[in-house]
Amino acid sequence: MRTTAPARSVRQRWQARLGSRLLLTDVAVVLGAVGLAQFARFGAISDADLSRIGTSRSVSYTIVSALFAALWLGFLSLQNSRSARVVGGIEEYRRIVSATLQMFGLIAIVSLIAKVDIARGYLAVALPVGLAGLLLGRGLWRRHAVEQRTNGAYQAPVLVVGGESAARAMAAAFARDRRAGYRVVGLCTPAGAVDGEEHMDIAGDQVPIVGTDTSILAAIEQTGADTVAVTATDYLNPSRIRQLVWDLESLGVDLIVTPGVEDVALQRLASRPVDGTPMLHLEKPQYSRATSFSKTAFDFCFAVAALIAVAPVMLVAAIAVKLGSRGPIFYRSERIGLDGKPFKMIKFRSMYEDADRHLSALLNQNEGAGPLFKMRNDPRITPVGRILRRYSLDELPQFLNVVRGEMSVVGPRPPLRREVEAYSGLVRRRMLVKPGLTGLWQISGRSDLDWDESVRLDLSYVENWSMLQDLVIIKKTLGAVTRPAGAY
Repeated sequence: MRTTAPARSVRQRWQARLGSRLLLTDVAVVLGAVGLAQFARFGAISDADLSRIGTSRSVSYTIVSALFAALWLGFLSLQNSRSARVVGGIEEYRRIVSATLQMFGLIAIVSLIAKVDIARGYLAVALPVGLAGLLLGRGLWRRHAVEQRTNGAYQAPVLVVGGESAARAMAAAFARDRRAGYRVVGLCTPAGAVDGEEHMDIAGDQVPIVGTDTSILAAIEQTGADTVAVTATDYLNPSRIRQLVWDLESLGVDLIVTPGVEDVALQRLASRPVDGTPMLHLEKPQYSRATSFSKTAFDFCFAVAALIAVAPVMLVAAIAVKLGSRGPIFYRSERIGLDGKPFKMIKFRSMYEDADRHLSALLNQNEGAGPLFKMRNDPRITPVGRILRRYSLDELPQFLNVVRGEMSVVGPRPPLRREVEAYSGLVRRRMLVKPGLTGLWQISGRSDLDWDESVRLDLSYVENWSMLQDLVIIKKTLGAVTRPAGAY
C-alpha cells in the first residue's frame, strides 16, 4: 500500500526554519569574529597587509578575513553541524569545536609550508571569540527550541510500533522528555485494540491504538505521523524492517529503531556491524567508577570550597533556626549509605523539636509514593523551616557529610532505614555508590517525582556515572533550588 505525503511535513518545515536561523547566526558570528580580530590587531579594517616571508608580495587582511570566514563556514558545513540529527545535542557542540580546530590547524600548516606570516594576535582573537560566539549562538537557539517544544511547538508527530509493554515504555519515554521534540499520535501493537480498549494511558494522556504492526502505512495516513518509532515486536524481523525503510523513504517519513534497553548513557554504547547487521554493544555499568579516587577527591575539594563560600549563609540560617523555634540548630537523621552502612546526615532543623513523635499520626495523609513520606502542608515544619526548604538551604550542612566521606556531592537520594527495608533487589543497587547532596532526582522534580521515577533516575545515575554528568547536575541544581516546584 502506498500513500502520498505532503512535500514537506511539519517537522521538516520547522527544521528548515531552525537551520536557516542557525546559518544566519553562524555567518554573523564568523564575520564578527574575523572583523573584530582585524580591528583589534591592526586598529582598522583595511590598512594592513599579509606578506609572504622573503618576498615583496602582499594581500590585504580584508581579503584574508573574507577567505578565513568562507573557509570557517565551509568547515562547519562539512561537519554537518547544522544537521537536524545533531542540533540540540552534545554532538552539535563537538562538531563546531572540531570544525573550528581543523580549520585553524589547516591555516597553521598552510602558512608554515607557504611561509606566510599571519599575525599571531589576529589568530589569538579570531579563534576564541569565534568559537565562543558559535557555541553561545547555538546554545541560545537550543534554549529557544527547548522552550518551544516544552510549550507544544517544534514537535514531530510520531507513531510508536511494538509489543504492548515495549510500545508503552517507548511512548512513556517520549512523554517524559518533551524537549526531544516528539509527540506520540498513535500506537501500533501486534493485537491492535483489545477488548474494546482503543486507547492506552501514557503519562495521563489517552493515546489511540490505531492498528497492528502489520498496518503501519495505513496508520501513518490516519495519524499524519512523520516519524515511525519501532521497538520490540515479533512481526518486524530484519527483512521487514528493511522493506519498511524503503516504504517510508517515498513518504518522507523518518524511522527510529530502539534496541529495547533504557537508561543507558551514550558513552556505554558502541555500534559494530557483523556481516552487514548492526550490533549494539553495551558496556558494563559504571558504578565502580562512581566510587573511584577521582570522584572522592573531587567531592572533598568541592565540599571544602562550598563550605567556605556559603559560610555566611549558613551562619544566618543557624541564627534563624535558633531564634525561630525551640530546639537544636542541626537535625541529625540516620540514613543508609554506601554498601548499606548507616550514617548521621546533618541538616538545619526545619521541623519542631518533637516532630518525629507525630509522624505516625500523619501517615494516613502521606502524599509520597512507595516507602517515601511526603506532605505538602506538613504541620510539623516551622515557619523558618519552610523558607529553608523552599531554597534547599536546610541541606547545606550535608557538605560536612561529604567532607567526612559519608556522602558525595552528586549521587542517589539518601534513604531512610525504613525505606531500605522496603527495597526490592533491583532498588538496592542504589546503594552501590554513596548517596548525594544532589542528583538527577533533585533537578527532575524533587518531591513531585513518583517513586518509580525516582528509582529509575537513581539507577540511571548509578549505572551511567561520568564526571561530566556530575558537573552538569551541579550546574542544573543551582537553577532547581531557586524554583518552588517539588520543594516541600
